[in-house]
Amino acid sequence: MTAADLGFLLANAVLPHLDLFGALGLSLGFASGLMPRRDWILVTAAACSLCFALHFFRLGAYTGTAMCTVSILQSLVAAYAIGNGERPAWIVPLFTGSSVVAAGLTLATWNGWPSACAGIGALLATLARLQAEPQAMRRLFLGASSCWAVHNLLVGSVFGLTCDCLTLSALAIALKRGSRTRNAGLASAA
Repeated sequence: MTAADLGFLLANAVLPHLDLFGALGLSLGFASGLMPRRDWILVTAAACSLCFALHFFRLGAYTGTAMCTVSILQSLVAAYAIGNGERPAWIVPLFTGSSVVAAGLTLATWNGWPSACAGIGALLATLARLQAEPQAMRRLFLGASSCWAVHNLLVGSVFGLTCDCLTLSALAIALKRGSRTRNAGLASAA
């Protein structure tokens, strides 16, 4: 086997898993975990979801595509309509309705464990988006990203799995940073 043959084999093994949407989604997913403000987290997460919806569609992972599409709507609504502890009366019915749609889409695109993981991840992310406090939102996103990591492992999304690992790391860093800030504030208040 020549070096050219080896390069051709490697390219054939790797290139089907690489695409622009996966690369952009990976970058945005990591960035969203580190964002300092709630609205920035949500807008960046919406952009990430758009990229991954296109990536999963390309892979044929239709439950992932559907959950990402619902995520875009929820993230943008949560970014602009929920803040400072305020929540308009229409938010809960909208999120309930979109969760029912997500459950229906999960069943309609059912593919076993990948679909179950995407559905549970979507539910946890929905609960996260309803939180007014960034640290509470991050804790729920930690669970959601764990479910998505299993989904991405099962459907063979290299970018999705890498993004989940980076997002989990970013969320852990942000949670640790937030707890230090909170503890320092409590100590100075005492």
